[in-house]
Amino acid sequence: MEHQGMMLGIMITYLAVITAIGIYVGRKVKSSSDYAISGRNLPGWVAALSERATGESAWALLGLPGAAYALGLTEMWTAIGCALGIILSWLFLAQKIRSEAEKYKADTYIDFIAKRHGSTGRYIQIFGSLFIAFFFFFYVAAQFIGGGKTINEMFGLNIGFGILIVALFVIPYTIYGGFRSVAYTDVLQAIIMIITLVVGPIVGIYYISTNPDVFASTIPQAIQKSGEAYSNLTGMTKGFGSGIIIVTGLSWMFGYLGGMPQLTVRYMAIKNYSQAKKARNIAISWTVLAYTGALLLRYIGLAIFGPNSSELGDVETVMPAVIFKIFPPFIATILVTGAFAAMISTANSLLILTSTEISENIVITINTEKDSLFQTFLFLEVLQH
Repeated sequence: MEHQGMMLGIMITYLAVITAIGIYVGRKVKSSSDYAISGRNLPGWVAALSERATGESAWALLGLPGAAYALGLTEMWTAIGCALGIILSWLFLAQKIRSEAEKYKADTYIDFIAKRHGSTGRYIQIFGSLFIAFFFFFYVAAQFIGGGKTINEMFGLNIGFGILIVALFVIPYTIYGGFRSVAYTDVLQAIIMIITLVVGPIVGIYYISTNPDVFASTIPQAIQKSGEAYSNLTGMTKGFGSGIIIVTGLSWMFGYLGGMPQLTVRYMAIKNYSQAKKARNIAISWTVLAYTGALLLRYIGLAIFGPNSSELGDVETVMPAVIFKIFPPFIATILVTGAFAAMISTANSLLILTSTEISENIVITINTEKDSLFQTFLFLEVLQH
């Protein structure tokens, strides 16, 4: 692939900047509460962008675009369900959760639930933390695999080697600054992601309308030419089955209604009510723009490559493939870091969440802030090996 040296330089620079930001803001971590939840002092704009960067993981920028490319309009129901869940969560749950977490002085998601259930709380702490540790192991693995696929698409490197690169850059600042470092690095990543999802579709629509070598010159034309399975909102399914498809897609909404610890803890960390209102407005605006742009990018990929294209070795690489097709390599590399950013953001958020849940809720600690912080640090180190 041409321009690999330049592209590699851009990617390394990006990762170095992220690491530097994480280490810089991590200097202010003085207690286990700072490490686990930024001392419940997070500005609204940081909380909103961190929550969105964390929420839009590898599946949202690789998995979902790949599914939409492969399945057509049917996958719109999943996107609508996700966006609706995010919006409803910020409208009706975020401020309530923030207030309740402050009331109970809870620093972790499981601790927040446990303190609301009296004498049974200790069992909730133990089993809840173990469940998170077990299931998030697979979720973290998915983010690393997504990062490996992106590096493979950009540089042709082995996916396993790409996974190693992602891990090497995620680990240092996550260990050093905990939740605070993760939240502030998320801000830059959320900005890159939204630029990608806004600028990409604009340029993509222009590209397919002016390039005669594409499969279709407009998105509607691409969907129509791809056949009924792509152009129908329920695929080839009719009757009761079509209702199942719609309900299944929309049901993704429920996962965002307080059910994702890595997102809920962002609500808990917001400084006050005023900052929570700012966070709500920013997060909802970001979501509407991002999901609209993501849908458009998916179908621009269909317009460029056509269905079942041999140019795509893996349908999950449709988003980076589109970006590299419509932009010069220098700009494309910067924008594709949007996908890379989503994976890094989610991976480090899951790592810090899991380590704090285990150290705060399971390990028997000596009641000093220093010891608690050390144990959180130690468990994060163990998890990443």
